[in-house]
Amino acid sequence: MRRRELLDGRSGERRDDPSVGHGHRLAKASQGLVFVEIFRLLVVVLGAVAGMQLGEHVHRTGWAPLTGVFLGAGITYVLGGTVGRVVDHGITAAVRRLRSLPAAEVLAAAVVGTGGLILGLAVGLPLLSLVRSPVDAPAIAAFAWVLCIFGVRIGALKGRDVARAAGIAHLLDPRLDHQIAGGIVADTSALLDRHLALLGQAGLLGAGLSVPRFVIDEVRMLAESPDEVVSGRARQGLDNLAAMRDGGVRVTVVAGDAPGVEDGDERLLSVTRRLGGRLATCSKSLADAAPIAGVPVVDLRRLAEAMAPHHEVGDELSVDLVRPGRLPRQAVGYLPEGDMVVVNDAGHLVGDRHVAVVVSGVRRTTQGRLVFAHLAGSPSGAGQVGEPA
Repeated sequence: MRRRELLDGRSGERRDDPSVGHGHRLAKASQGLVFVEIFRLLVVVLGAVAGMQLGEHVHRTGWAPLTGVFLGAGITYVLGGTVGRVVDHGITAAVRRLRSLPAAEVLAAAVVGTGGLILGLAVGLPLLSLVRSPVDAPAIAAFAWVLCIFGVRIGALKGRDVARAAGIAHLLDPRLDHQIAGGIVADTSALLDRHLALLGQAGLLGAGLSVPRFVIDEVRMLAESPDEVVSGRARQGLDNLAAMRDGGVRVTVVAGDAPGVEDGDERLLSVTRRLGGRLATCSKSLADAAPIAGVPVVDLRRLAEAMAPHHEVGDELSVDLVRPGRLPRQAVGYLPEGDMVVVNDAGHLVGDRHVAVVVSGVRRTTQGRLVFAHLAGSPSGAGQVGEPA
């Protein structure tokens, strides 16, 4: 019940009325139409004026100026609508892109970019008056444009730092002042791993733990899986999350919005970067991608390997056997630290708990250690050794 209260959080959500969504789409379409028609009108006026001037240049009297007006207005009427729709689509795409960026990054990009443009013009304009050359103006324009784009990209990359330095972080995005700087953002694999709970119990999550909503949804879906091992680990992960909150860890379920990002790993990296935290994961691919994306990562696989006991051949273990292995008569179980144990000649004991086994071999894999064993009391090395399905 406690897990439901902590992680459900859906009772206050409101379903969107389809008629409201339809009306919203109509409003957006009408706004685009208004923009295109006004843009077309301005272009037509410009074309009419240009046509009149061209007609006066050809013949100041007679029908030439009037003909130029009609020709200019007619041509620009067609071109104005086409260009207006292209510009409207470009603006819409840019707004959609900017919507996913924090306000601090947008403001910093605009300010630093404008500063770069002004710096380029300030350096270039004096040279324009000193050096007389046909290439002066294009060269100065290119130089100012390069500084502008450089400033935009630097501002977008360091927007949060600029906002904090300017003391306006709380105005642009209140989360920047009190979010999880130095805290942990957990993905699905981290929630399914017991070592995240161990970090919380040891008091090493003092900066807080944040979990994106889509990660919670995925774990809840896994908790309903027909695979008993997967569902058991998922339910244990949800229980651990509730226990960490009860134990004093500041657990926050965040929205995890990343508009325009479909890939799950990219969404996690985007959310972690936005929150200013460190990503906790057991995924090798995600752990490798995080540093490239500039996201600090806590690799729980390496932590598990460092903390896991080193099982030697001949050690006796107690393991719960949960499913058959790949080869005949094999059974598979898991140690408390998450290592898989393949037990030979134990297929008839699947479902039994606390089965005494003896280690016959250990293999290191990308997911941790794979332990091979045989039943205590049986001849050593009996049966075949092979990986489970």
